[in-house]
Amino acid sequence: MKLFKHKNFQLLSPVSGNVVSITETPDKVFSDKVLGDGVTVIPDKNEVVSPVDGTVVQIARTLHAICIEADNHAEILLHLGIDTVELNGEGFTCCVKKGEHVSAGQKLMDMDIDFIKNRGYSTVSPCIITNMDYVKNLNVITGHAEAGKTVIITYEV
Repeated sequence: MKLFKHKNFQLLSPVSGNVVSITETPDKVFSDKVLGDGVTVIPDKNEVVSPVDGTVVQIARTLHAICIEADNHAEILLHLGIDTVELNGEGFTCCVKKGEHVSAGQKLMDMDIDFIKNRGYSTVSPCIITNMDYVKNLNVITGHAEAGKTVIITYEV
């Protein structure tokens, strides 16, 4: 008899676009899974939504990253673009506050992908689970995804 049964969960795509393996991210911190495991989305729309039901625990001062603790305690990092910290918040409009509970698919932010590209930055956006010691059987689903609708990661806790 099993005393503990793992529960299955999923992450929705935080942006619309093409989902690729995290190993294809043009930043070794992400591609080498230093911070955790997940996927990278190459966005084709500006809207960023929550991939899970959870609480916003951190918003970067420069608005290029947001951390959410899922209701199941998985810790999710959305990193919007590569080296976009250097934009000091330009090109990003935040719609939530630290401490706010959000629902999967709820708008978190807008990122102006044309502005970011025109400034010479990559818009590829890693979505990773940072507390991998807590997560089991992570599976990624690649291909085109719609923000807040397409499942891109399944996992157990």
